Amino acid sequence: MRIALVHDWLAVQGGAERVTRELIDLFDPDVFALVDFLTPEARQEVLAGRRARTTFIQHLPFARTHFRSYLPLFPMAIERLDLRGYDLVLSASYAVAKGVRTHPGQVHLSYIHTPMRYAWVMEDDYLRDHGMHGVKGFILRRVLNRLRQWDRTNTDRITCLVANSHTTADRIRTCYGRGAHVVHPPVDLERFTPGPAPRDHYLAVSRLVPYKRVDRIIDAFRAMPDRRLVLCGDGPERARLLNELPSNVRWAGEVPHEELVHLMRSAHALVAAAHEDFGLTPLEANACGTPVIALGAGGYLETVVDGETGLFFPSADGASIREAVERFERTGVRCGPDELRAHAARSGREVFRTAMREAVDQCLKHAAR
Repeated sequence: MRIALVHDWLAVQGGAERVTRELIDLFDPDVFALVDFLTPEARQEVLAGRRARTTFIQHLPFARTHFRSYLPLFPMAIERLDLRGYDLVLSASYAVAKGVRTHPGQVHLSYIHTPMRYAWVMEDDYLRDHGMHGVKGFILRRVLNRLRQWDRTNTDRITCLVANSHTTADRIRTCYGRGAHVVHPPVDLERFTPGPAPRDHYLAVSRLVPYKRVDRIIDAFRAMPDRRLVLCGDGPERARLLNELPSNVRWAGEVPHEELVHLMRSAHALVAAAHEDFGLTPLEANACGTPVIALGAGGYLETVVDGETGLFFPSADGASIREAVERFERTGVRCGPDELRAHAARSGREVFRTAMREAVDQCLKHAAR
């Protein structure tokens, strides 16, 4: 059986890319994406050294740094990928990967990280965060409306849908009117491990994009100058966030895996403020024996047990985050390092692989009826 795997775009390493790597190891597919701008080191990490077959957007001017500006062209580009000759098409989608065109006799299973946030879930936030007002805002709203229509229509071509969380499954039902089987993303328990380290800081691990609300975490620690925060990650918000970084917050950028694990082991807690679809990083922190302070919404409700593996704050603002940190220092959480790791193990790689094999088998059987 010839298998193709379609990822949205390959530019960073995050939770979606870790899922794609698992699917590569599990099914040994040919890989396709809108663009592939991974560094050689990241390509080895995400694609096991292989290169993705890309679209014409890869070669457009300034695509390496501004490919997202070509958003109106994404549907056309993804539909022009030539997947003839493949028996099974897998897509791992948080934007347009699920919109690939398939042909009679092909089976398409789409693993949905989320229906595209800026079109379905966070349109107003997206426009506000990117300063899209007036004429620009009007034009972008029309673009997003067309994207929604295209996104809803192409879902009818997909054989089976798999959601990364119950939160995402609910969104799929609302946006597309279809059900989805739930398979949580995998935690790599071999790479994220506990270890002896003095705990001397709080940790935030995130792509630096507006919806991650890293600015709110920084604001919280600006008001707590006696607590240290280490911030890992990079992205288009870097210049704005680092412009007035308080002295008790250190930006580490994109760090090697070994350093990330060390930072997790030595953190009092991981702090996460985004409204995530699932949120893999909290489980990775738990696997290192570290609790979590997180927004009590979205996918974190499925991965964090309030009072046991972490603490929730009610809204993504500096005051709420600060109060949660102070409450954490007063009460802690009930689970110790061993129990935190056991919690993370419920979403281990073998659990994911077994569930995805079963999902693909069921999809093939469904298509053969």
